[in-house]
Amino acid sequence: MLGVLAAFASCEEDKEGYFISGTVENATEGQEIYVSELNESNTQTVPVDTVQVVDGKFELDLPEKDSPAISFLNLKGTRGNILYIADNTPISFTIYPDSLYASTVTGGKDNEILYNYLGEIKENNRKMGEARNAMREAFSTQDTAKLKALQQTQQEITDKDKVNKKELVSQNPNSIVSVMVLQDMLNTKMYSTSELRTLFDNLSAEVKQTSLAQNLDQNLKNMSRTDVGNKAPGFSAPTPEGNELSLQEALGEVTLVDFWASWCKPCRVENPNIVKVYEKYHDKGFNIIQVSLDRPGQKDKWIKAIEDDNLGNWNHVSNLKFWQDPIAAQYGVRAIPAAFLLDKEGNIVAKNLRGESLEQKVGELLNAEASN
Repeated sequence: MLGVLAAFASCEEDKEGYFISGTVENATEGQEIYVSELNESNTQTVPVDTVQVVDGKFELDLPEKDSPAISFLNLKGTRGNILYIADNTPISFTIYPDSLYASTVTGGKDNEILYNYLGEIKENNRKMGEARNAMREAFSTQDTAKLKALQQTQQEITDKDKVNKKELVSQNPNSIVSVMVLQDMLNTKMYSTSELRTLFDNLSAEVKQTSLAQNLDQNLKNMSRTDVGNKAPGFSAPTPEGNELSLQEALGEVTLVDFWASWCKPCRVENPNIVKVYEKYHDKGFNIIQVSLDRPGQKDKWIKAIEDDNLGNWNHVSNLKFWQDPIAAQYGVRAIPAAFLLDKEGNIVAKNLRGESLEQKVGELLNAEASN
């Protein structure tokens, strides 16, 4: 009996640490599951291991991690993947091939925090979607009172979400999920650099040592260089014609540095407004230099977008390096469109203005300059 117990205990010990197991609904016998994780630069996934589904189940013992890793499961024959945190705890999956997003992940404090967070995002998206649908109906019936109330509802959802994200990071300084949430917060452009820096500085030393946290730290440093009041980082890059153009050469009395790409739908939607502001104020000293984050080998798409959106009257540059663009890195740009408004000395006076806000600010700056 003691020998049996000892053998059982030994098997259990093998399943401690980084061990994954789970079930797959209606799985094909022998169907493969691929395990991958983000690389050190957090730019792409790298394969870790593969396991086959047997009798609708799978299990795999993996080498322990030096630090938590953002990881993924992918089921052969399906699109998409299942996100989880590998943090040296046994992790269990229930996989639904027809709806991977409905799959569940249990095990480990990090995964509990992660999936609570993802659940909040899903619920907020549902509420915002309902509000948008109701607003369309109110707009069609000219119900201005209801429109105003629904706009207030959307703002309340947004405000609550901002508070919840800050609380999650504050309450979980030892979790890599807090770094993921901070990166989301940075990408929304709804938080100041100082807010994000304070939250980051309160993370544990162990979490700050992860590659994800180190990348975020560098992004925050880059962002702080582009805070309003600071000198805009200088740069030069190729024009569509293949010549080098510097920021200094493009400066006017007021200059818009606009990060965009031909593949970015929100950027393309904003372009007509930029054209309008340029036509109204260029003669008074308003210049534009657009920095494209188009992909390598897709110069033709960049040039076609310039032509299609009638952007040919001002300066354009691109390194054609997608998200690895060095100018975007200098400016801490992690999402586009992103825009920086500069005065004639190259100092940043405003950021990420759109629509009427951009037009009003440009007019205000040029009028102030003319009165001096």
